Amino acid sequence: MSAPDMSLQTQARKHGTPIWGIFVSALFGALAGALVAITAVSGGDAPQGADIRIDGRTGAAEPAM
Repeated sequence: MSAPDMSLQTQARKHGTPIWGIFVSALFGALAGALVAITAVSGGDAPQGADIRIDGRTGAAEPAM
C-alpha cells in the first residue's frame, strides 16, 4: 500500500474556500450579536408618547413626564 499524496499546496487550495466561508459566517454572527446588544442597551424598544406609564416594580400607573 502506498502513502497518499500529501501536497500542502493542494490541501491549502482545497480547504481555502470553506475556511473563508467559516470566517465570513463568524463575522456575520458577531456583527448580528453586536447589533442586538446595542439595540438592547440603547432602549430601542422603549415606548414613545404614552400618556400613562406603569411602574414595573409596583404596577402603579404614573403620569408620563
